[in-house]
Amino acid sequence: MGSGTSTQHHFAFQNAEKAFRAAALIQRWYRRYVARLEMRRRCTWSIFQSIEYAGQQDQVKLHNFFSYLVDHFTPSSHNERDFLNRMFTEEQPPQASEMQNSGDYESIEVPDSYTGPRLAFPLLPDHATALVEAFRRKQRLHARYVLNLLHEARKHLVQLPNINRVSTCYSEEITVCGDLHGQLDDLIFIFYKNGLPSPERAYVFNGDFVDRGKDSVEILMVLFAFMLVYPKEFHLNRGNHEDHIVNLRYGFTKEVMHKYKIHGKKILKLLQDVFCWLPLATLVDEKVLILHGGVSDRTDLELLAKLDRHKIVSTMRYKTRKENKKQAEEKGNANQTGSAGRPSPWFLPQSRSLPSSPLRPSTHKTHRAGRSSSVPCGVPLDPKELSRRVRHSVDLELERCRQQAGFPAIKEKEEPSSSESEVDSDAEEPPQPTPEEWRQVVDILWSDPMAQEGCRANTVRGGGCYFGPNVTEQLLQKYNLQFLIRSHECKPEGYEFCHSRKVLTIFSASNYYEVGSNRGAYVKLGPDLTPHIMQFQANKATHTLTMRQRISRVEESALRALREKLFAHSSDILVEFKKHDKDETGLITLSDWAAAVESVLHLGLPWRMLRPQLVSSLTDNKLAYKSWLENLAKEKLSQQNIQSSLLETLYRNRSNLETIFRIIDSDHSGSISLDEFRHTWKLFSSHMNIDITDDCICDLARSIDFNKDGHIDINEFLEAFRLVEQSCSGADVSDCP
Repeated sequence: MGSGTSTQHHFAFQNAEKAFRAAALIQRWYRRYVARLEMRRRCTWSIFQSIEYAGQQDQVKLHNFFSYLVDHFTPSSHNERDFLNRMFTEEQPPQASEMQNSGDYESIEVPDSYTGPRLAFPLLPDHATALVEAFRRKQRLHARYVLNLLHEARKHLVQLPNINRVSTCYSEEITVCGDLHGQLDDLIFIFYKNGLPSPERAYVFNGDFVDRGKDSVEILMVLFAFMLVYPKEFHLNRGNHEDHIVNLRYGFTKEVMHKYKIHGKKILKLLQDVFCWLPLATLVDEKVLILHGGVSDRTDLELLAKLDRHKIVSTMRYKTRKENKKQAEEKGNANQTGSAGRPSPWFLPQSRSLPSSPLRPSTHKTHRAGRSSSVPCGVPLDPKELSRRVRHSVDLELERCRQQAGFPAIKEKEEPSSSESEVDSDAEEPPQPTPEEWRQVVDILWSDPMAQEGCRANTVRGGGCYFGPNVTEQLLQKYNLQFLIRSHECKPEGYEFCHSRKVLTIFSASNYYEVGSNRGAYVKLGPDLTPHIMQFQANKATHTLTMRQRISRVEESALRALREKLFAHSSDILVEFKKHDKDETGLITLSDWAAAVESVLHLGLPWRMLRPQLVSSLTDNKLAYKSWLENLAKEKLSQQNIQSSLLETLYRNRSNLETIFRIIDSDHSGSISLDEFRHTWKLFSSHMNIDITDDCICDLARSIDFNKDGHIDINEFLEAFRLVEQSCSGADVSDCP
């Protein structure tokens, strides 16, 4: 009996040992499996984020380019001056008379056939709830009610302070939501999961309600409706996308004009003013500061609380054109010492002071140093004498063009003196924000936290700053705060703590880059101010996918976007490849491939890790780069019968071209009139020193107007650009501008 029992125990121990070894092997395999999936997820995330921030840099470059041209253009008539006033660089708060016209909704009739939601003011809770249900069923709110709701929202926002103060004493809890970016499903899901706004359930929405998504209008209507129903429990902060200039690029302007073709311009004009009146921050129990972007080492809550926020029409640019002219000489003196070694004036070929054209990026890097570079769109100014000569040269050139075109000469005595112009300007224009006030708002709307100490310019976004843990700690101690809640950045889990849990990022747009790319989140604060994070996925399809399927789906989307980016810059990449292939063998090493691609795209991606997904075949561990570029183009060429170089140019510049089109289309009509085209072309010709008459400009406009309807739409605009590029590619490169 004893020996039999011993044998059984021996076999039991052997089986247990095998089981433990098997479990250890399975655990090791699973950890490696999960680690590989996590690495793929992080690489995918880096691709999406790098491409997104590169688009923001393009927007800044484009704005710099147009701002510089407008700043050095002297209008010759009232029509030209009015056109410039409508362009985005002339940023003036709309006048009361303009708002009255934009809010003229009573004359708009609602037809009997309209089956959408109807609003009656003052709004009741049932009205706001019915609005949510109507939008869930894909119904559209009539333009009359949109304008009426915006008009009432503006009247309420005007009465609010810059920094709202909220107390948990009056509500069971306060729910803070981050970016929504036009994703209505996320907003509806939050209300379904957390409950509709009520006196017991307060909400703070932390900016970036619009752009990118397809339902930005509906989100604004729901938010403004609940704000009017519960003015003490429902609060909105301004984000960096509540900006009419940013909306030109990221889709909100296009969405409004598509949904409201007749009254879209009125809606956009009123929205521009409403955005200016949105509060800048919210303070909970005097302990938790909620703002959209972040802070800097110069953030002053007292200054933010008392400045006139309505004067900050856009955070993309501080100075108006008139202010630049008035202050150019004064600021030129301040920069005279540091600019002694600068190149010749901007209109000469070797100049580098002009921001590079968005269609032909500059080949040099701009090195920013110091805190002042947090300004998103700054233009270097020349010394006093050079500034005077530049303006004089431009005026002479434009005068010569006018005389050739048959316009009467403008005599000096007919021009008002500078002092008279300044008096008239001051009399006509409302007071402007000071540079410090403007920088304060830019910093809280555009900044991001970083792990390192200090505060430096946010060169990735082109605006705001990166602020470190010490900057956060200094602000918290100065104003006796516990922690900050901010948004502005998409996070894989929908939220992220940093700076020793003193900064909480909340992002409420789930599936932001692609279905399954990220969760959404919101945070609830009770009387103890302990943050309770709630995560969600608004898309039901993500719940049926395994982690591997979800990551593979998102990875495929990210790689597709990256291949489009590579294809769009294939000509520049080929030039870099040839630099590494000095023997002209047609082969380069993988290290050279990674270095060349990064030197062109500047995305900061782990290219060697991405190599298996981007490079399929190698020869002796070397890449045949010409074949690789040809394979990259096959997919795009199969979709459109256009030669590779033309399609590449369109892919690279389409976003900029569409933004330029909307800038020229200053009345948001959806097409460019002959007058708009003529004024814009004069702007470009004054910079490029091109002698062209009005007749030639009209002939050019008619040639672009392919269907001969008297206007140029976006398709004709892009087609004209394609034909110009095609003619340039068939001729000598030196013959093309």
